[in-house]
Amino acid sequence: MSKLPQVSGKETVKALGKIGFEVIKQKGSHVKLTRRINNQKQIVTVPMHRTIKAGTLRNGILKPINLSVNDFVKLLR
Repeated sequence: MSKLPQVSGKETVKALGKIGFEVIKQKGSHVKLTRRINNQKQIVTVPMHRTIKAGTLRNGILKPINLSVNDFVKLLR
């Protein structure tokens, strides 16, 4: 298992865009992304901070969309 990287909100949005997520709206410093997969709509909110906290990244962004840390690290490359 890879170590959870320190990433910004901008880097996270760019990485999630590679797997089909699209920005649908922004309110303040938070961006809402969505994608359709297997007739299910996945929605995730990403804070546009310089550094996203590890707990937010793991439990608030990656876990709800069933994306492993290893897969996320690969998307960052």
